[in-house]
Amino acid sequence: MNKVDLVRSAMERVELKKNEAVLLVDGIFDDIAHACMGGEPVKVPGFGQFKVRDRAARIARNPATGQPVKVPAKRVFKFLPAKALKEAVMSKRRAKAAPARKKAIAKPPVRKAAKKVAKKVAKKTTGRRR
Repeated sequence: MNKVDLVRSAMERVELKKNEAVLLVDGIFDDIAHACMGGEPVKVPGFGQFKVRDRAARIARNPATGQPVKVPAKRVFKFLPAKALKEAVMSKRRAKAAPARKKAIAKPPVRKAAKKVAKKVAKKTTGRRR
């Protein structure tokens, strides 16, 4: 789902004109952004919480060389889903994964035999080209 889909949904649910729905969606995103820039968390009951966290400077390791690397302090935007949203998402996932998988049937060793035959044929045909 993207912004256009959100606008269409707002148009249908609240019976708004397109330009009004765009203003509504943009306004909500602007309000969330301004609140988070000010350090204020935005809590939406049943959905989740948007907030900014400060990460301290640390020393990490370069996985390729193993040398220590300084990682500077920074601010990160976080979304923490509400318990109700987590449970709803996980129940959908379980419902999709619910059908039992069939056991894999062991394939007969036909492939190995076919490869051996193909090698023998290749040797015979390359020998005749002389």
